[in-house]
Amino acid sequence: MNLKNSKILVTGADGFLGSHLAEALVKSGYNVRAFVFYNSFNSWGWLDHSPQEVLNRLEVFAGDIRDPYGVNTAMQDCGAVIHLAALIGIPYSYHSPETYVDTNIKGTLNILQAARNLEVQKVVHTSSSEVYGTAQYVPMDEDHPLQGQSPYSATKIAADQLALSFYRSFDIPLSIVRPFNTYGPRQSARAVIPTIITQIASGQRQIKLGSVHPTRDFNYIADTVRGFIAAAESDASVGAVINIGSSYEISIGKLVEVIAELMQVEVEIESDHQRLRPDKSEVERLWADNRRAQELMGWVPEFAGLDGLQRGLKETIQWFCNPENLSKYRSGIYNL
Repeated sequence: MNLKNSKILVTGADGFLGSHLAEALVKSGYNVRAFVFYNSFNSWGWLDHSPQEVLNRLEVFAGDIRDPYGVNTAMQDCGAVIHLAALIGIPYSYHSPETYVDTNIKGTLNILQAARNLEVQKVVHTSSSEVYGTAQYVPMDEDHPLQGQSPYSATKIAADQLALSFYRSFDIPLSIVRPFNTYGPRQSARAVIPTIITQIASGQRQIKLGSVHPTRDFNYIADTVRGFIAAAESDASVGAVINIGSSYEISIGKLVEVIAELMQVEVEIESDHQRLRPDKSEVERLWADNRRAQELMGWVPEFAGLDGLQRGLKETIQWFCNPENLSKYRSGIYNL
């Protein structure tokens, strides 16, 4: 499927992953409409910091994914939509679960209804490795059971199933991309890698964290972006759920050691009670099986294994250590 002659709508384009994806699509010659969250500051989120040559070729639509009329308007004349807009902070989902239902489930419904009405050529829906919960076997393939261990993950499971129901009921050409823990420049400090880096870069040597024994499969932003573009272009991906992960497992404690070594400092980990998830809500282990992505789309991670993780972390550390970038983060407080 060649989408370069079509307009692609990217929802959540003002966020971490969405801004990187929108930029990459524009640089690759795609016609992109970026859906950003409407606000009174007229901010386009991270797109405000995109190169001018990218912004000159980017159409921006400000709206709210919860508004079906705005979503329908944004999708007019679009051949494809890559739907990333979502609330993603797990701790905040304990606090305000209804907001996650409205954004993650109803927002996805709005995308699906508009795609059906407008006969969009391709829909790429964003899932999350959190839908699996703690690994029951590893590596975790797409047939792994789904477990809602937080309100956030429960809404992502619901949104995924809603998307698949539209594929099965209305034959919408849809793919579900399930990224494991993506990291890189611009990521929110709600995520563990920016939390570690910003504390160290701000001069702290006692690093406040929650649980350090769980393991994660970290995926560098460039690899995740390539996965989304591959899914959008792939006919073979229609109707499929596809993991995007490095297939390398590392504990949070070991991750701190790797980052500290790259930043050439010695640190101690201080357990911060407010950063701990409830016991039954903590996802203890994530490790991706990425064979389906290879088989259906020819996607393989370029930042795989410990070496790939170190290369991705170096890029991420360099970005966060730029004083202008670091000043945008509040490393001294816990971000819900």
